[in-house]
Amino acid sequence: MNKKALSIMFQGTHSDAGKSAIATAFCRIFFQDGYKTAPFKSQNMALNSYITVDGKEIGRAQGVQAEAAGVTATTDMNPILIKPTRDSESQIVVHGKPYKNMKAMAYRQEFFETGLGLIKEAFKSLKGTYERIVIEGAGSPAEVNLNDRELVNMRVAAIAESPVVLIGDIEKGGVFASLVGTLQLLSEKDRERVIGVVINKFRGDVSLLTPGLEWFEEYTGTPVLGVIPYMPNLNIDAEDSVVLSRYSQVKNLEKVIDIAVIQYPRISNFTDVDPFFVEEDCHVRFVTKLEQLQNPDLIILPGSKNTVEDYLFLEETGISGRLKELFARNETVIVGICGGYQMLGEKIFDPFHVESPHEEVKSLDFIPLHTTIREEKKTILSEGMLNFQHEKMPVKGYEIHMGTSTFTREVDCLIQLKNGEDGCYFEKEKVIGTYFHGIFHNDSFRTALLNSIRAQKGHPPLLERPSFNKMREEAFDLLADHVRKHVNMEYIQSKMVEFSQKETNSEKFSV
Repeated sequence: MNKKALSIMFQGTHSDAGKSAIATAFCRIFFQDGYKTAPFKSQNMALNSYITVDGKEIGRAQGVQAEAAGVTATTDMNPILIKPTRDSESQIVVHGKPYKNMKAMAYRQEFFETGLGLIKEAFKSLKGTYERIVIEGAGSPAEVNLNDRELVNMRVAAIAESPVVLIGDIEKGGVFASLVGTLQLLSEKDRERVIGVVINKFRGDVSLLTPGLEWFEEYTGTPVLGVIPYMPNLNIDAEDSVVLSRYSQVKNLEKVIDIAVIQYPRISNFTDVDPFFVEEDCHVRFVTKLEQLQNPDLIILPGSKNTVEDYLFLEETGISGRLKELFARNETVIVGICGGYQMLGEKIFDPFHVESPHEEVKSLDFIPLHTTIREEKKTILSEGMLNFQHEKMPVKGYEIHMGTSTFTREVDCLIQLKNGEDGCYFEKEKVIGTYFHGIFHNDSFRTALLNSIRAQKGHPPLLERPSFNKMREEAFDLLADHVRKHVNMEYIQSKMVEFSQKETNSEKFSV
């Protein structure tokens, strides 16, 4: 085992405390400092996923963290991915491939030992290859009703022999109560692993917080390792749909292009729309109710982990009816990606009841497409030549879907692949469908699409638009510099060495 491999683990007082962002920052910091670094999250529950170069599926956060660390993502970085499909049931993805669908209780009772073994082997593999390992927990380590069989927080810290930094989100309010409460609910052995706390997303004058910091350290005996100011407009992929509540649902009249993203209950890979947030003429809003939809210039139907039931959500809310009205008026551009692409078709078949008890559902009927939900999942990185408004442009993306789609009549191909075709494009109807996630990350296509909308509205084109991937790389450095400035890096790294030495001594003693 590589003795140079030092680890640090970030846990939070609750979900969305900022663990993923801070872990990403540390991946970049260690990369900047010349260390070969790997992210690790033993078990991730998320519908935003990432495809590795060998066509495996992991949590998007770990894929992004690997990019920040300058390394190629592997399934060892996230050996278990849980993708909710319906209430209390999820698809369990093991080392990038579907294992089975399981109810929450069955997973807890039947999968624990299997999962524990997978986690130990994955971490061992990383530790033999990398010099630094940045570990991310999930939820809270103080879930007393679950801790006897948890697979992602303190049990993982023990496996890794890693120090733990506890993160509290001051933006949510009650940060001292949540930090103190979390520490008090930990066992004595687990509390010993917590080397300090970080207060995240602070706004205002930090001097006003100083009395609270001093009280906390005196009361708990645990040092505050940093107060990280809130960092707005960070162009790094979000993992959890909980962040969608931050986005507007109201049209911004000051922006030229109004983009509505349909937010169904099982929305997945919504990071496909991230590039629009950096466009100066675009306003993106997420729509959950009929009255929010209105008359956007561009509607995006994103991916879904349960296409059948999410389409039924469109029917129940009346959103499908409004989409059909806009389609008939032929003024709004409508783009469907993956599950959204399937919804644009005529029918969706689920003969094996993979997603629902419905064997057949009539969908929007915007394109002549039939989709059958299969038990096997396709996960692959893809590239090809996209045809848009009589121009051809290279595009890259990735596919994650369990359905196969066939056209019921001839259509114009959207993307010509090396060994086939993907999607379709109806110029007259302004409807685009594709299985390519990441399609809007291709700057040339995004520019052509947005400028075509500007032209329709009587506005001149924007000839210079931002390169989203370049901005994303810059965001990694900005985030790393921001965290490095506000966190006691020297103390954290000294504790990483100290815990590593404890492990070495323990190994010698056991021999």
